[in-house]
Amino acid sequence: MDTFELRLETERLLLRPPTAADFGAFADFCADPLAMRHLGGVQPPPVAWRSLAMLTGSWQLLGYSMFSVIEKDSGRWVGRVGPWQPHGWPGPEVGWSIVPDRWGRGYAPEAARAAIDWAFDTLGWQEVIHTIAPDNHGSQAVARKLGSRVLRAARLPAPLDEDVEVWGQSRQAWRAAS
Repeated sequence: MDTFELRLETERLLLRPPTAADFGAFADFCADPLAMRHLGGVQPPPVAWRSLAMLTGSWQLLGYSMFSVIEKDSGRWVGRVGPWQPHGWPGPEVGWSIVPDRWGRGYAPEAARAAIDWAFDTLGWQEVIHTIAPDNHGSQAVARKLGSRVLRAARLPAPLDEDVEVWGQSRQAWRAAS
């Protein structure tokens, strides 16, 4: 199967590699100060375009990256969730970012569960981490719902240069809890 035909489905969500058609919603997300508070800050459209291209390029280079998260009922792009490990990253991450007007609906843990299963089953990862800012209580709550715990502290590579908590769990722990 072509990587760009890949689809993961949950009860309410469709996860698929990003496409150029996602750019409008992605750019709106990147322009939202609340959404971007823990993601390096607001990005103007040209920078958001490069961010989307980076995610798409990772699919080409590595065979995985963040998925676009599509709400099944509306067909709306509502975030990005999935496996991620850019050069210099503290480990194999499954991360999540949902548009603020969809927070509190359980979309992040729902999508992350599907992405973690895929990372362990398809990519063969032995560990999944989540890099979370110490004051990002929302993402900490999602990590707890996934059964993750704080593993260590780390510093994200440039240009982020940010101290984070590394949450996560082993494949064995994930399977034992499933």
